[in-house]
Order: sequence, then structure tokens, then C-alpha cells
Amino acid sequence: MPLIVLIGGARSGKSGYAVDLAQRVGGPVTFVATAPVLDGDMSQRVARHREERPAGWDTLEEEIELVRALGGVPDGHTIIVDCLTLWTSNMMWKDHAESAILAAAESASELAAERDGTVLVITNEVGLGIHPESELGRTYRDTLGRVNQAFARRADATLLMVAGRALRLSDPDELLEDLQLDVDLP
Repeated sequence: MPLIVLIGGARSGKSGYAVDLAQRVGGPVTFVATAPVLDGDMSQRVARHREERPAGWDTLEEEIELVRALGGVPDGHTIIVDCLTLWTSNMMWKDHAESAILAAAESASELAAERDGTVLVITNEVGLGIHPESELGRTYRDTLGRVNQAFARRADATLLMVAGRALRLSDPDELLEDLQLDVDLP
């Protein structure tokens, strides 16, 4: 079954599309929420997201152990992971080294790709903006970029969401092959 990565900026339509797509797939859905509730604003955001989801869906709140969360969902369930952006941040705040975060991302993406059931993974693209001023900001941007690549490599489809619209992202080597360019590929 497919692993679909939805990547884009804030308010680009990623979460809404994931909910819509899961409803169209049908069957049981498990929503894996990675957001920590640290203040009133986050509490309101979480409440708003819950209201947007159908009442019959299971919700699993897991800030760190994504592999365990994915492995605990019964086969055949559609899974929505919302989101890798916060999961990566959570891992960093818990002092996980970049190598540990990337290893966890590789394991989680492999498990997601091999599951029996659709898996929709939401994440942000944070590398298109201003170069972060702090070392922590640069480390976060770089780590999330690598986490996103781990999931995109295994995905059946990766969609870049902008203004509620999507562009399908292609493997660069496959794109060059499709263009029939005379290029020696590694």
C-alpha cells in the first residue's frame, strides 16, 4: 500500500488534504499526532485539528517514538502522521543526536513503506527561507531536510503542497531518464 509524503509550508493545505484523502481511502484511520502541547496557542491548535477529524478515527499521541507508534497500528488502517516537522523538533529538544534522529527516520520510513495500509506523512519544507541565524536553527533545518529525504526516498508519491494545490515531486534520476538526456547517471 502506498506511502505518500505531503510536504510544504505552513498553511499550504497538507493536513486538510491528508484528512480528505484518508476519508476517500475509507476504512479505519489512525492519526499519529506528534505535537507537544506546551502553551495555550498549541492547545488551541491541537483542539482545532481534532475537530477537523472524523469522530471515529483513532488518535495516537506520540512525540518521540514514531517507530513504536507506527508498529502499534493494526494492519489495514490508514495512518496519518502529523507531522515530521514537530517530531524532529521534539527529538532535538530531548537531546537526540542528529545521527540518532536520522536512524529513527530511516527505521520509521522503512516501516511506513512496508505496512499493509496507506500511510500519509505530513512535513514542512523549511529550507526555502532565510538562512537561520543560530547554529540550532541551521542544525534543525539541515536535520529536518535529511529526515524529509529519508521518507521521500521510500515514498510511492511525494507531493509539494502550495496554496492547497500539489506538485508531484520526482526522483531526479528518473526525471532525467524520462527526459531521455544523454547523461551518465551514477
